[in-house]
Amino acid sequence: MKTTLVNLRPAWYAIAGALALASLVMLFAWGLKQGIEFTGGTLMAVRFETRPSIADADAALRNVADDLGSIVIQPAGEKDIQFRLKTVSEEKHQAILTSLRERFGEVTELRYDAIGPSIGYEIRSKALNGLGISLLAILIYIAYAFRGVSAPVESWKYGVVTILASGFVVLIPLGLYAFLGHQYGIEIGTPFVAAILTIIGYSITDTIVVMDRIRENLQKAKGTFKEIVEMSIRQTFVRSITNSMATLLTLVAIFLYGGDTLDEFTLPLIVGITVGTFASMLIASPLLITIDKLGQRFKK
Repeated sequence: MKTTLVNLRPAWYAIAGALALASLVMLFAWGLKQGIEFTGGTLMAVRFETRPSIADADAALRNVADDLGSIVIQPAGEKDIQFRLKTVSEEKHQAILTSLRERFGEVTELRYDAIGPSIGYEIRSKALNGLGISLLAILIYIAYAFRGVSAPVESWKYGVVTILASGFVVLIPLGLYAFLGHQYGIEIGTPFVAAILTIIGYSITDTIVVMDRIRENLQKAKGTFKEIVEMSIRQTFVRSITNSMATLLTLVAIFLYGGDTLDEFTLPLIVGITVGTFASMLIASPLLITIDKLGQRFKK
């Protein structure tokens, strides 16, 4: 049996390594621009009859008070603007609306969120704890589910490979948002965290499908471990691609026509599922062969 896909694993590792390195560089260089859900602050979304320029909108807010700190002004749609600024009192909140109405006419407030720094810290801590607990639970589950597989690769190593592949899949959207935050001021909030957790779940499910086929073929098919991994990838390849394409078509439609508020959830999902399909087929399973070869080398 030809083992084309697994023989090309140095190329797959090189592609994955380049993407991971670029993401790490962007993360360490710029970090993630956190939204008010994590840092605390005020988010206001207002609709104008005729949207003013950013400079005019900024001047209207500065007219209320000089101590508003750094104000992020983001146009949205044709008539809307989102203001992100430090936490303000209800009195200043109403004064801002009054100032906008005096200068630009009818103004409709679409959204107003005010989150204190302590609540932002709590949300960030819970998000990180949730992510850590999820990964640990997945590792334990996979080690248990594959407990019947002991050769040539131990069951717990299937779990480690799955977690490594998922970590790579998550790293790419993180790097992308570090770039978007630095270049365009795009922040991350709770929808981004929800998207990352969804990506982990999707990626692990996709990887387990291939792993499970490897487990089945090890029990009933003949051939070397490399041939069985190649066979398993080919048997699940079309299914994985079809599922991912169907999901991506829906997400792209939502991203294009769902409005700006959904972008923070759909864009990481589009990137994560695309990278996840690549990782589950061409990174996770070939890693088992690499682990097997390294194990044989150390035994000699």
